[in-house]
Amino acid sequence: MLDKAVAVMDASVHGASLAELITRTGLPRATAHRLAQALEAHGLLTRDAAGQFKLGPRLSQYTNATPDLLISIARPVLIELRDLTGESAQLYLRRGEGRVCVAVAERASGLRDTIPLGSVLPLTAGSGAHVLLAWEPAELTTQAVLHAKFPGAKFSARTLAETRRNGWAASVGEREPGVASVSAPVWGPQNGVIAAVSISGPIQRLGRKPGAKYASAVLRAARQLSEPHTEK
Repeated sequence: MLDKAVAVMDASVHGASLAELITRTGLPRATAHRLAQALEAHGLLTRDAAGQFKLGPRLSQYTNATPDLLISIARPVLIELRDLTGESAQLYLRRGEGRVCVAVAERASGLRDTIPLGSVLPLTAGSGAHVLLAWEPAELTTQAVLHAKFPGAKFSARTLAETRRNGWAASVGEREPGVASVSAPVWGPQNGVIAAVSISGPIQRLGRKPGAKYASAVLRAARQLSEPHTEK
């Protein structure tokens, strides 16, 4: 069965309809369809707006990400970001249809947005979600696909386009009432986004336009985390 699954993935490298998968792999229709759906469920394949199967976002985690190295260098960078901004700082990795907090530097005292290490958050809200989705292939960031794949998303395809233009994202009261955040992408060696670095805290401190005040600091932290992984 593993050989058949690999054959389906190989047939999808340049995009393939179900009929093309059947032709290219020689598998029975039911088998090809079942395997393609299973691979899609695990993020190894995805479908574009035209319904063609393509290699999925989970593969970029294997090829681009070096989680152990990234996590090992994240702590001092997050501490510096926290001390510079006065707000809690986090690092998120994408895990399927969610994001997991793999490193954190909490604000020492006062009102704060506490994200425990290991927390899994959905990709339907928050600036970290914007960043992890914004640089997906264009056909995966349309409003139709966003609505189908992330029902209940509190942001739109236009939001993701704005994130790509700015190079960072901000949200106010989106993930949780009263909480604002600013996030920026961490880049891997093949120009893929492998993580999101964020700060978060109460709106009363960050304000209604937190990006104007904090984006430069978050971008600087993101560059520091990207450097060990980025091709020179």
